[in-house]
Amino acid sequence: MRSSRPIVGLVCDHRMVEDQPYHLANEKYLAALRDGVGALPLLIPALDPPLELQDILASVDGFLFSGSPSNVSPRHYGAEARGEELLQDERRDSTALPLLRAVAESGKPAICICRGFQELNVAMGGTLHQRVHEVEGRLDHRENETAPLDEQYGPAHPVTVAQGGLLAHIVGQRSFAVNSLHGQGIDRLAPPLFADALAPDGQIEAVSMPGAKGFLLGLQWHPEWRWAENEISRAIFAAFGAALREKT
Repeated sequence: MRSSRPIVGLVCDHRMVEDQPYHLANEKYLAALRDGVGALPLLIPALDPPLELQDILASVDGFLFSGSPSNVSPRHYGAEARGEELLQDERRDSTALPLLRAVAESGKPAICICRGFQELNVAMGGTLHQRVHEVEGRLDHRENETAPLDEQYGPAHPVTVAQGGLLAHIVGQRSFAVNSLHGQGIDRLAPPLFADALAPDGQIEAVSMPGAKGFLLGLQWHPEWRWAENEISRAIFAAFGAALREKT
């Protein structure tokens, strides 16, 4: 018997742990889906070869593409990796990038966070800065990894919301503060996407797709962190939940 809750798929990271392959998802995304969205989370493994796209699409009502310690492989946007320390996850790329294109075509609701935000831009034909902090005029958007998590995920800078986008429709505010825990970011915006919000340095912080068949929102920050304590995060997850229920 199918769940009365909408089912939301989340593509796992693929990582070696003590010489064995694991498919992993951070609990904070799963908790936000269950409690903030009112959805049933379903993990999608990053297998090789990947699961069939149509099988995935037929199994869930929507998607969350999460953040991760890893980065989209630069080869997917015609670049080479800058530095040996760039952590990549080609198995996740192989599942997430084609799936994002299929999701956009299907109209199933999706929210894309941090790495997922960058995946969305690459999947739709955009490019990334591999080191935002080395771009002239840009801030250092990375977190202090030695600080407590509450400090790492604390407000870091404001964003300015563009009128006419999905984010403006959801939050009804022109500016608010967000956390910042990313070394990479959008360089060339993919042609189908709209820049919904900008950081003070001009770095794109949120995107949507005008004319999309369904709810499709990308966020560079982490609304899932202590989502219940933040009115913007509550509004975002409530809007995602409403979109899911309209489709089911």
